[in-house]
Amino acid sequence: MELMELFFISLGAAVSIYYGVKLVLFSRMLFPKLWFPLSKSFFTSMGEWAVVTGASEGIGRAYAFLLAEQGMNVVIMSRTKVSLDQVAKEIGDTTGQKVKVIVTDFMKENVFSDIEGQLGDLNIGVLVNNVGMLPNLIPCEFLECADLNQTITNVINCNVKTMAKMCRIILPGMENRGKGLILNISSGIASIPFPLYTLYAASKVFLERFSQGLQAEYKDKGIIVQAVAPFGVSTRMASYQQVNTVTLSPEDFVKSSLQYVRAGDKTHGSVRHTVLGWLLRTIPLKVLYAQCILHSLQDYVKKKLEEQKASIPAS
Repeated sequence: MELMELFFISLGAAVSIYYGVKLVLFSRMLFPKLWFPLSKSFFTSMGEWAVVTGASEGIGRAYAFLLAEQGMNVVIMSRTKVSLDQVAKEIGDTTGQKVKVIVTDFMKENVFSDIEGQLGDLNIGVLVNNVGMLPNLIPCEFLECADLNQTITNVINCNVKTMAKMCRIILPGMENRGKGLILNISSGIASIPFPLYTLYAASKVFLERFSQGLQAEYKDKGIIVQAVAPFGVSTRMASYQQVNTVTLSPEDFVKSSLQYVRAGDKTHGSVRHTVLGWLLRTIPLKVLYAQCILHSLQDYVKKKLEEQKASIPAS
């Protein structure tokens, strides 16, 4: 009887300690400036240049701007030359930093030898793998995706292959210099298996596991690799939802996320999204997977898209 009592006391103490440690670690994410401070020269100490994919708008554009404001020259990459040139002019005029434009379509095959050639011998200290594609604006079941075979190829090329290839191109220089920062932009919905966004969420799970494995391999070599998994950010992919308590502007999200670069191999990039991630993981999957919930999600997105179209003035 005494042995059994001792066992349950020990078990209770172990569980209390375990959850106490988890609570402390979680609380650190609520105060990033206190727990993960950065020096003013942190980003420029990584190297002279930052490379940002998908930088013509949204989150990528915000990263390019804020890194330039930190004193870095930036390489911005996307498939739309007109938009890139405009962003490059705005960054140059605002910050005085150098901006290099590389026009490329990451959904296509065999674009990376040209990219590697254009990057040349640049001293690249920061890589932001932001480019990504959502198969359908309106969430749907896997077999309902339009042009499914091509969609599968596009998602893998854009969301998976590009991230791994860009790391392959830039990581050797960081390893040689013994310093560097790689931010791979994931999504909050990859926190759980997410019906109706199955292909997109699965592609982001690859990104997160790849980032976490890479960090374990290269942390001791002075390189930070982090997956950043935002929830609501007002971008084209999110149908430019109105900024509110949980939906952030790209600029606010990126400014917040850069405070977390020393916070581990995965973050949600903001206090609000950290709390959202915790809440999402506490809801039983049977509740989230209920047909009424999934249909409500589809109806909500359809409604938002209709409202957006209605707000656009006729030409």
